[in-house]
Amino acid sequence: MPVIAVLVLDGVPGHQLTAPGLAFGTAARHHPPVAYDVRICTAPGFEATGGLASFRIETPWGLDGLASLDDSDTVLLPGHDHFRDDPSPEIVAALRAAAARGCRIGAIGTGTFTLAATGLLDGRRAATSRRNTAELARRHPLIHVDPEGSVVADEPFHSAAGVLGGVDLCLDLITLDHGMAVAIETERQLFLQLHDPSADLAGHSTANAACSAYTPPGSNIAPTTRWMEANLRHPLTLDDIAAHAGLGVRNLTRRFRAETGLTPLQYLLRTRIQRAQWLLERTEDPVERIATLTGLGTPANLRHHFQRLTGTTPTTYRTAFRTFVSNLTEPT
Repeated sequence: MPVIAVLVLDGVPGHQLTAPGLAFGTAARHHPPVAYDVRICTAPGFEATGGLASFRIETPWGLDGLASLDDSDTVLLPGHDHFRDDPSPEIVAALRAAAARGCRIGAIGTGTFTLAATGLLDGRRAATSRRNTAELARRHPLIHVDPEGSVVADEPFHSAAGVLGGVDLCLDLITLDHGMAVAIETERQLFLQLHDPSADLAGHSTANAACSAYTPPGSNIAPTTRWMEANLRHPLTLDDIAAHAGLGVRNLTRRFRAETGLTPLQYLLRTRIQRAQWLLERTEDPVERIATLTGLGTPANLRHHFQRLTGTTPTTYRTAFRTFVSNLTEPT
């Protein structure tokens, strides 16, 4: 299982400390083949998070948590107080050693300053929080700083402005690991807390996880699941799916269970609900049309399966999504 080691320095913003666990944890919860081990590793001198509501954390990992990483693992470096100061020799050595072993390294917000101080970003592209881009460029003229502060990848290094605690960077890494579909569904599940917006995602209803249909990269059944997605509005039977796959029904079901954890018809239903979610989010189509486009037939059938698999109604889902987008994009 790949490790995500979050190296936190004193004064780390609380939202940047927690965002990686939320993002990678959500990806794993809603896509069973996806797995990450997120570890919080404290650097020497760490005392508490920053901000007005600082808090202390206890973790079994310090810099030694980076020593066991290999080339399948990732180090994330969030922002922190005193980011303009040179990092300690121990931190520099740990980051350079992780890079030498082939680890992927990501920096969030002002964490890019610390990564830059190791010399690992010289000659590469990088990003930091927008209000600090000019300063980063001035302090480290060998780095090509993205003035927009967007997510920047210059393998094996990744950096971002730290919007929403670095969720954008985490989603970019999930896309690289498991594809765009998983990242999109992770983003949806991460933000749309429909039952109780204040609830911790870890305590969320497992019904939301049930609506995820995911085909692992390189799967032998991928051509068939893509065909299913392209033909959702048409009636599809188990025999139809087996015929497309060139398999008997029994072998088809065995393949689907092994690759997705679902039967073919369970996968089809979840794909239809995911498409309904997308249409509710991004179009003004009425429920009647969405029921037709997804192959669920009638509004009553759509409402029944949507409620069963997501725990809410299509109308409530659409309202919650629109409210979230409005709040997120409202000028400050």
